[in-house]
Amino acid sequence: MAKGKLVLVLGGARSGKSQFAEKMAEKLGKHIVYLASASVADEEMARRVKIHQERRPSNWQTKEETLKIVNAVAELNGNCEVILFDCLTLWLSNLLLNGLLPKSGTSWPEKENYILKEVERLAEYCTTMDTHIIIVSNEVSLGIVPDNRLGRSFRDVAGRANQIIAQHADEVYLVAAGIPIEIKSKAYQI
Repeated sequence: MAKGKLVLVLGGARSGKSQFAEKMAEKLGKHIVYLASASVADEEMARRVKIHQERRPSNWQTKEETLKIVNAVAELNGNCEVILFDCLTLWLSNLLLNGLLPKSGTSWPEKENYILKEVERLAEYCTTMDTHIIIVSNEVSLGIVPDNRLGRSFRDVAGRANQIIAQHADEVYLVAAGIPIEIKSKAYQI
């Protein structure tokens, strides 16, 4: 099997990034696993998840994992043609809000460093895979500076995480108003 490709799909809320990633996954292979990081804690989030589920073809498998994404990706590698991981920023939120990771009582800077090391582990692992992986993430750098510590921490971690994945990715797309714009390809390296 040839080396898989790592693709990052960025976009704002309701930009069409997930739909674009789904179409891309269908072009890359037939055996697709949707790796979902959403934690369903309320009725509104359950509704959002249901919309995503109904949009996907019935032959796609779904794996749900809120924290141990690197392990989940490793388990799936070689067992499918494409992993569609939706989404990186929900995973980051789950890690940021988990009071036990990396250990109870961890300071904000320690937590942020832990999360970014996990993102680096994911990025590095993805570059060695046989399976294609498409990672969907929210582009958070275009908004205002949040007025609270948690919001600023999330924005900072998400922005840095997107940069880490983008540096390792074979291709990066930005989706705005449902229109994908390729911002990095193998042909363009910095």
